[in-house]
Amino acid sequence: MHGPPARSRRRWLTHDRRVLLLALGAGVPGTALALALLWTGDFSLRLQATLTLLVLGAWSAMAFAARERVVFPLQTLSNLLAALREEDFSIRARGSGRDDPLGEVLIEVNALADMLRSQRLGALDASTLLRAVMEEIPVAVLVNRSAETLLARPAERLLGLTAEALGLAAFLDREHPATIATSFPGGSGRWESRTKTFRQGGLPLELLVLTDVSRSLRDEERQAWQRLIRVIGHEINNSLAPIKSVAHSLERSLTREPRPADWEGDLRDGLGVISARADSLGRFTAAYAQLARLPAPTLRPVPLGTLVSRVGSLERRHPVSIAGGPAITVMVDPDQLEQLIINLLRNAVEATLEGGGGLVTIGWSVRDGRLRLYVDDDGPGVSNPANLFVPFFTTKPGGSGIGLALSRQIAEAHGGTLTLENRQPGPGCRATLTLPLDAAA
Repeated sequence: MHGPPARSRRRWLTHDRRVLLLALGAGVPGTALALALLWTGDFSLRLQATLTLLVLGAWSAMAFAARERVVFPLQTLSNLLAALREEDFSIRARGSGRDDPLGEVLIEVNALADMLRSQRLGALDASTLLRAVMEEIPVAVLVNRSAETLLARPAERLLGLTAEALGLAAFLDREHPATIATSFPGGSGRWESRTKTFRQGGLPLELLVLTDVSRSLRDEERQAWQRLIRVIGHEINNSLAPIKSVAHSLERSLTREPRPADWEGDLRDGLGVISARADSLGRFTAAYAQLARLPAPTLRPVPLGTLVSRVGSLERRHPVSIAGGPAITVMVDPDQLEQLIINLLRNAVEATLEGGGGLVTIGWSVRDGRLRLYVDDDGPGVSNPANLFVPFFTTKPGGSGIGLALSRQIAEAHGGTLTLENRQPGPGCRATLTLPLDAAA
């Protein structure tokens, strides 16, 4: 014969039954002793029977009461936790106090219910706000109202379709924000796409956001053309006005009878003015062509100290002090970076000479994950820094206004920035070239 399986015994011997058996077992010695003394004493049979029933009844009642005192709080906790699991945060346990171990457990469960209720209300508010914003913004976020309009389908018909079926594969294949010109059933234009990977329900998902930037780009293009036309028109008028005036004066001199005695000198002077203005206009168009045709940088490792020393030695009008910096090799286009530093040093030297002399210093440092190269001068400073990087804007006689604009374009092509600001305390300016450290080894 074999006994019942261990699993069956564990199923029968539940926690409440264990408590009951322990309570009954705890009363066995006292009950047995009381009954032994009762039945061995000189008592009547009626009294012995009555007291035996009272002892056994009290023993059983106390055992079942002990079981109930243990089981009832556990059932209460089970009901509370089940309600929390079902997101019902309205149920609370009563009769809890800090001076009771069971009361401390109930207090903590009530506190947990309050916290989960607050978080649930906050999540519902945030979700409601997010849904309202997603529905109203004029950006196609799959799937919202704008996406339904763009794809000319209701949301129910969009769910479950692949990116290829929706014509969105080209947007998902790009790792960085990109602008793509394409057409959808609900509209066409230029769209800026942004993607973000997230997880929902343990599954990796990808959020696609499409923004119609056609109007913004058209506005930017129109403003750029207007600025360009103003600059070109201003420069052409500056050259054509004196050419027209000089030509008209020469024409009157040639048609006058008799001609003035110095008409040949006037003719040579007038032709010289016309030639000078034509040369100036030619330099302007050449400078614009240089700015418009800057090639993409060809990156290769270059020791920064060697490059700066070589460029600094090219300046002959004024000595350049090289403050130096940490030994570092940068991944740059050396020709373009040399042109940038030459432009900065040329401006610094001219400003220093204009201010009556002083120091021109170049150095660099690595801080906050970025390389910073600076050029300091002791000139008079700049009074209108807002226009410094505007193409063809210059405050120097005979200047082309192209140097700083070209330098900034080179810096941005390398993923960096170029700034020019007055030094505090002065005098002079500081030009700062900042490059990301991932472009430096």
